[in-house]
Amino acid sequence: MLNPDDSGSRERGISRRTFLRSAVGTTMVDAASGFLDDAKAAEGSGVPVAVAGPEPVPVTLKVNGVERTLRLEPRVTLAEALRGPLGLTGTKIGCNRGACSACTVWIDGVTVCSCMILAIDIGARSVTTIEGLAQGETLHPVQAAFIEHDALQCGYCTPGLVMSCAALLRNRPDPAAEEVRAAISGHYCRCGTYPHVVAATLTAAKARQA
Repeated sequence: MLNPDDSGSRERGISRRTFLRSAVGTTMVDAASGFLDDAKAAEGSGVPVAVAGPEPVPVTLKVNGVERTLRLEPRVTLAEALRGPLGLTGTKIGCNRGACSACTVWIDGVTVCSCMILAIDIGARSVTTIEGLAQGETLHPVQAAFIEHDALQCGYCTPGLVMSCAALLRNRPDPAAEEVRAAISGHYCRCGTYPHVVAATLTAAKARQA
């Protein structure tokens, strides 16, 4: 369908496509110019600019209460570091672009997609993975409730869902079903276990209050 404004633009020799190309090109040039100006300013100030990589550099991560120093390339994500050298394979990588939430962990108690943050950027913050929820042989109430309510099938998305539901109960000890659904709204479960996840989380909330 033609836009009523297109006819006037065409008479002036400007199409929508030409306008968009021009706008995008101008934006990219402006952004590049700003970046170069900042770089020149930093260079001229005499202040050394820290550069990391591309070779591996020391990275210290505090994961599940334990500090580990690794040598990682700066491009390595937290998810890759957890699953690779740290061997914490409970954290899953699904889409690898922050869309499915399978890789959800806590950073200082806040849920994040670990595929979307570089390991080198964690700094002194504390990371908690699915392996860090249980107390020895005692499962976290959310983990136990997931088993009780059969809130998993293939299990690939389960660790991320558990992390989000457990985080919800930390902030909302007695959530409503709508709040649970909101907490897991960013999680993609191909098996469709969402009703069981909601029921399990509500059960876990009652168990924590008992």
